[in-house]
Amino acid sequence: MAAVSLLEVRAARKRFGGIQAVRDVSLMLEAGEIRAIIGPNGAGKTTLLNMISGRLMPDSGQLIFKGKDITRLRAWQRVMRGIVYTFQITSIFPRLSCYDNVALAVQRRIMSGWRDRLALPDHRLAPEVERALALVGLAEAMSEPAGELSYGHQRLIELAMGLALNPSLLILDEPTQGLAPSEISSFCALIRSAAERMTILLIEHNMSVVLELATKVTVMDRGSVLAEGEPLFIERHPAVKHAYLGS
Repeated sequence: MAAVSLLEVRAARKRFGGIQAVRDVSLMLEAGEIRAIIGPNGAGKTTLLNMISGRLMPDSGQLIFKGKDITRLRAWQRVMRGIVYTFQITSIFPRLSCYDNVALAVQRRIMSGWRDRLALPDHRLAPEVERALALVGLAEAMSEPAGELSYGHQRLIELAMGLALNPSLLILDEPTQGLAPSEISSFCALIRSAAERMTILLIEHNMSVVLELATKVTVMDRGSVLAEGEPLFIERHPAVKHAYLGS
């Protein structure tokens, strides 16, 4: 059976003043993939993800998601269509409990438009909130203020919020940053489990995580795609070693 294209980026460009951050980048993401984007600092990785999520508009090029042109849709419109981006820097509500942070995401998913002004009863939210927190291993921290957790656990709360939105495409920006080595193994297991229900696109500098998780890797350098392929192919690619991994 032929692979199903979930997302297509076609010749995307983005410039900031005199800096060409992204240069004619094209990629195709298939449903069910775990795709890693790697490259040195300044390669254009986060700019590309910001364009996919709608936080930035491309100067030129096109983005197609589930067969529909989303190039000019705003970020919130893309969330409603199933694209969720968790950030490199945590974006939780620190004074709210872990439960309430995730509950906001669940309510946003269930309700849209004018109904966002209403509040769902807790019995509608609780099962999904508790499930999302259990998935990231924070069921015991449900009532704790999110801002009092360690940085690594705050990242997991943000991941729980993303999972609670039940996206088609979950975008993660350096998700293992701040996690202890003992937590990274559990994180990888969580992502593999999530990939059974959604497509994962992530930026990750920890190459052991990339090699363990990714079904395909895209390497960027100076705003362009340098190489693309399965993890072992990328690991052995001479140009990648020279630009990023070190020869």
